[in-house]
Amino acid sequence: MVRSLWTAATGMKAQQLNIDTISNNLANVNTTSYKAQRVEFKDLLYETLKKGNTEDGKGTPVNLEVGHGVMPSATTRNFKMGSFQETQNPLDLAIDGYAFFAVASPNGEINYTRDGSFKLSIDDDEGKITTSEGYYVLDDSDNEIVIESGMTDLSIDELGNITAVDEDGETVELGRLKLVKFMNPEGLISEGQNLYSATASSGEPIEVKDDDTDYRILQGYLETSNVQVVEEMVKMITAQRAYEINSKSIQTSDEMMQMANNVRR
Repeated sequence: MVRSLWTAATGMKAQQLNIDTISNNLANVNTTSYKAQRVEFKDLLYETLKKGNTEDGKGTPVNLEVGHGVMPSATTRNFKMGSFQETQNPLDLAIDGYAFFAVASPNGEINYTRDGSFKLSIDDDEGKITTSEGYYVLDDSDNEIVIESGMTDLSIDELGNITAVDEDGETVELGRLKLVKFMNPEGLISEGQNLYSATASSGEPIEVKDDDTDYRILQGYLETSNVQVVEEMVKMITAQRAYEINSKSIQTSDEMMQMANNVRR
């Protein structure tokens, strides 16, 4: 009975983490390009009370085992694309394909994002394309994208080539956006603010080339969150019921111990 108390406690802890993850998904249902997470579980070690053994057709063919509960093993992120919402803002970009923009963080590292709600930061009469937090968006040479004073009609084609019209009315090429992909995007570390960092698990970033037709950039669009509210609500109800069942197991074990203590009365 003591074993059942601790086993049920692991179940309650696991479902609490499950609820936390579901709550985070629901909280980010309107976050641009947010990717939903889910918790994976695995059972804990088993105590073998009796091993299976058959000799000359006699004995038991199966083991007698009892488990010790559950534990979270991983949180995986679903990188399925969300839908595209038109904004008509020339600095709003969406990636049609499983790739990421590259941005330079203040500490000098390169982070990656699918959030294309970019802004124009003015510095010494020059404009630079940045994220909402002021992180500079990088071109395919890992340089900041500079828009000189007086330039208008910023245009970004499906391959990420950036052009603008200068004061003389001529079209000027400003560079090409850097797009990267990963062999295992689930291995990326979430840094918050819609940013990810590469790890050994994700693999090194692989730059998307001009001739790669599996990717295109949509100017004037944003990718919405891929969280399915109804699906998350069903998961929440299931997790709540699992939490209640585990708490009921603790209550039942406590009542059984109380009965055992009262046997001599």
